[in-house]
Amino acid sequence: MKKSVFVLIASSLLFAARAQHRDSMQMPMRHDGHTMPAHDTMPMMHEHASMKHNMSHSYSLHLPMSRNGSGTGWLPDASPMYGTMYHTPKWMYMLHGNLFLRYNNQDLRNKGSRGGSEFDAPNWIMFMGQRQTGRSGLFHFSTMFSLDAPVGGSDGYPLLFQSGEAYKGRPIVDRQHPHDLFSELSVAYTQALSKKTDLTLYLAYPGEPALGPVAFMHRPSALDNPDAPLSHHWTDATHITFGVATLGLRHGNFKIEASSFTGREPDEHRYDFDKPRFDSWSGRLSYNPSSRWALQVSHGFIRSPELLHPDEDVNRTTASVLYSKPLLGEGTVNLTAVWGLNKTAGHDGENSALAEASWRKKRLALYGRYEWVQKSVEELALDAGFFGGALFPVQALTGGFNYDLLTIGKARIAGGAQLTVYDPDDRLNALYGRHPLAVELYLRLYPSLMMRMKN
Repeated sequence: MKKSVFVLIASSLLFAARAQHRDSMQMPMRHDGHTMPAHDTMPMMHEHASMKHNMSHSYSLHLPMSRNGSGTGWLPDASPMYGTMYHTPKWMYMLHGNLFLRYNNQDLRNKGSRGGSEFDAPNWIMFMGQRQTGRSGLFHFSTMFSLDAPVGGSDGYPLLFQSGEAYKGRPIVDRQHPHDLFSELSVAYTQALSKKTDLTLYLAYPGEPALGPVAFMHRPSALDNPDAPLSHHWTDATHITFGVATLGLRHGNFKIEASSFTGREPDEHRYDFDKPRFDSWSGRLSYNPSSRWALQVSHGFIRSPELLHPDEDVNRTTASVLYSKPLLGEGTVNLTAVWGLNKTAGHDGENSALAEASWRKKRLALYGRYEWVQKSVEELALDAGFFGGALFPVQALTGGFNYDLLTIGKARIAGGAQLTVYDPDDRLNALYGRHPLAVELYLRLYPSLMMRMKN
């Protein structure tokens, strides 16, 4: 079963890569099918050619495609874009994905009782399309799929100090839950009121409300890292939500959005569609002051997110800064800083802070992540009678690299490794050991660089 899944994912990416290679020989086209004059193209360039494209943002005819993040979130315009693209006379399509074939050992020195090791394969694949409607309208759809559950099981993969969601009536702790087969099915319509102003309606089942930064698997600073952040449920866990409606207004480089969505996190049945509730809300303000920066602040009320604690609602607040800079010679630097706060009635607020960095030069990528997060007794499934209402600060520092070994069409296969050093509260040493170490070795399949801004 696992072998057939790997073949399916690899075949999809390679097929799309060959389509991209064929289509890259065509002249750039507008959404209406007419050839673009040279003066009207955007300041993007293909990795291996000087040809320029005029592909708009998913939710604006007047923004660059490279600003696309997850859901309706914004990346810096200078962000590198990985994927394959092809066209029909009226439509533009894009395929993107990531697959890690990995050995994962979360307690290399066997110092604790909560670590685990296994072979697994975190993965996702995304297909989207858009077309211009009339002179000032834009229709867009996005789909995202993950085979985490059939490959690795419905209880997810080992990841020390990770928490969130449930499996077979028990909380998932020290493991990252798998993502649902249907991770996004969304449609959106944008009406351009002027070159500076757009109004967008986004509907998804499932999809992502306007809450938090661009989700970790779509941030350029995190693309090389197989793991979800330990603060996933403090900042971007709502990226798979069964029922979302978002209304957004952009003016210039500002955008304000409001969402109604389902607060309950996905259940353990990873192949179905959960009940839409639309019982929660969020608001987000985004601002891109220049081509290299993307900032956001957001707040949301999340009704009963956890199945095992149905009476607990969460107020979540986030702020983030993303930075991207192209380098000469097919290189890029990407940085991210994120803060998140979860507040539940009757409990102290739980904070998280994250800093990510990646540096890529041709075939080599170096990356790192630092996290500090406050985990509660409930989050770590500890004995409340013994620990009371304590909060446990946990730090984690990760460093890794991957190197492209092979290029097939427009797809790449890289080999890589990473090491994580954890520094939990001393009260947790009996369970986790002192400074547990995690090591991961992997092969990565991903699409080549498609376009980036000029340096």
